[in-house]
Amino acid sequence: MATAILDKIRVAGLVSCVPRKVVSNLDCPPEKRAERERLVRNIGIQTRRVCDAGQAFSDLALPAAEKLISGLDWKKEDIDVLLVVTQSPDYPIPATAIIMQDRLGLSKSTLAFDINLGCSGYPYGLFVLGSMLSGGRMRRGIVLVGDKSSNPESHDNGLLSLFGDAATATALEFHESAPQMRFHFGSDGSGYKAIIIPAGGQRIPMQAHHLERLPGEDGISRKGTDVILDGPAILNFSIREVPPAVTTLLASSPYTAEAIDYFVFHQANRMINETIRKKLGLPEAKVPSSLHDFGNTSSASIPMTMTVRLRESLLSGPKRVLMSGFGVGLSWASCILELDRPYLPELIEL
Repeated sequence: MATAILDKIRVAGLVSCVPRKVVSNLDCPPEKRAERERLVRNIGIQTRRVCDAGQAFSDLALPAAEKLISGLDWKKEDIDVLLVVTQSPDYPIPATAIIMQDRLGLSKSTLAFDINLGCSGYPYGLFVLGSMLSGGRMRRGIVLVGDKSSNPESHDNGLLSLFGDAATATALEFHESAPQMRFHFGSDGSGYKAIIIPAGGQRIPMQAHHLERLPGEDGISRKGTDVILDGPAILNFSIREVPPAVTTLLASSPYTAEAIDYFVFHQANRMINETIRKKLGLPEAKVPSSLHDFGNTSSASIPMTMTVRLRESLLSGPKRVLMSGFGVGLSWASCILELDRPYLPELIEL
């Protein structure tokens, strides 16, 4: 059981950005409408935001970070760390964080690096950045989290899809009186094939046939660069690991479930999220969802949900939030934050 506590770290602000382009899972031929409506009800995803051709995750992260810095009135030379959590880097090398250091105009003394994580990435990003700041020598940092997850072929051909594109920027700072941040982590690499892009790495180098759509063992035609999802394995993993992880985190804290204002889960799909909620016995009012309008936005889904569903509440006064991300790896991470009116502007649409 990996648990941790961070002292003296404050969440100063949070900004989310999505593309303006909206794609609906109900856009389909009339003869498929009834079946598609049933699928949408089950997965809970009607519309998603998708990037235009040539638009990268970092193009969404840039305005989010710029608005965050200006809204907090931070001097760029005072930002010590820039961390990027994404599975959608601009290039295999160099790290996107280093490119973003220059695009944002941050000091050359800024520590910048990437973390390759998806659905569980937001709590991990907060922990890594918070750990670096908690000693007090580095005082301010920004973590950019999200992915360009949509598949252009899916929405161009009217196929049902789970994934939307989004980027978020979160500011952390060293603060003597900040409440503790509590974390719980887990990983199970035996399930790595449950969510995988098989081709393009050193294990299976890219070849010409990986760019062709070929039938797989399950009869579905894919490119070698497409994400392969094992739905039953993901469902079983999520409902097996997430509820006890949340229970363990609460048990290691001074809080009961009733003392938590909101539980914000990674937005996987309606079936998974509702099963987790019911297993934990949580009321719907405490478990916000952004699935219907934005889909599964990978590591951005937790901060995105806070931006579009909890903004007014979080700005009204101190709130205690338990968040839990889970997925690719397989990995999972949960944390409890006490937020006291952070800078939280409305969603940016680019």
